[in-house]
Amino acid sequence: MKRWSLIASVLSFTVLVGAGCSTLDAQQREWIFQPSDLSWGNTAEMTAGMDDVWIDYRAPDGEDVKLHGLWLGEAPISRDTPVMLYLHGARYNVAGSAPRIRRMHELGFSVLAIDYRGFGKSTKTLPSEESAREDARAAWNWLAAKYPKQRRYIFGHSLGGAIGIDLASDVRDESGTIVEGTFTSISDVVSSFKWGWLPFKPFITQRFESLAKVKSIGSPLLVVHGSNDTLINPTLGRKLYEAATGQKMFVLVEGGSHHSTNSVGEAQYRAALAQLFQMKERTPGAPALATGEPHGLSRPTGGVAVPQAVKPPQPLGT
Repeated sequence: MKRWSLIASVLSFTVLVGAGCSTLDAQQREWIFQPSDLSWGNTAEMTAGMDDVWIDYRAPDGEDVKLHGLWLGEAPISRDTPVMLYLHGARYNVAGSAPRIRRMHELGFSVLAIDYRGFGKSTKTLPSEESAREDARAAWNWLAAKYPKQRRYIFGHSLGGAIGIDLASDVRDESGTIVEGTFTSISDVVSSFKWGWLPFKPFITQRFESLAKVKSIGSPLLVVHGSNDTLINPTLGRKLYEAATGQKMFVLVEGGSHHSTNSVGEAQYRAALAQLFQMKERTPGAPALATGEPHGLSRPTGGVAVPQAVKPPQPLGT
């Protein structure tokens, strides 16, 4: 993934030369999303066992949208079997996240992962904060219609974390939200880079103001960050956690990078899921069960430290 410091330097240059607003908006969308149909590695091997999913819907502006997704998991066998909407980050298509999708399945979820417009086989257009919001909501509605009795969770990595927080702040039927390696806002990300001292904030059109939205999430929230994340500073993940007002937990994975936290922190994930979401360990060949109370009932709050267990990092997608 290209370093987002590129956003800071080009935004700053644009401010200085006084570029037009429409051009600036399009450039920001390109820089932030880096939309493509590219993946990495052996895509066929990575996505083996995953099923294609197609979601058709009409966007508020009247555009007919087709989203491509991947489904990994058995048909839920009881209403307690958890399902997850997986929202990936920038640059690579959904297949590039296959290792992380597979790992979330191993942790007990049946997973629907989607490509936003502009990525992979989904409708070809330049994505925006608004279009990604619409795509995530359409996928969530599809999941709710397909599995209305299941506990449904939202997961977002990096930019997908901001999209996931936006979705979780808007819906009220999620059982929990998990974000990994994500941030408080685009302006805060840019501020953390070399050119961040320049007055770029008024010119940002794709704001992704997660810090304000996280306060509206009504379900338990798990915020995970790698201590060695050089792309999104771990302090931004910590600020998100601190701003959340409901049941929540922050997990800092020692040695985890922006791309390896999910594998390095697998044991910490398991402990956090059991503690925050009341998920049972899965027996081989069987889906895990979430046994916590339905959304809306109270459980103890607080951010409880999870014992750290470090494993050798494995390569992951975006």
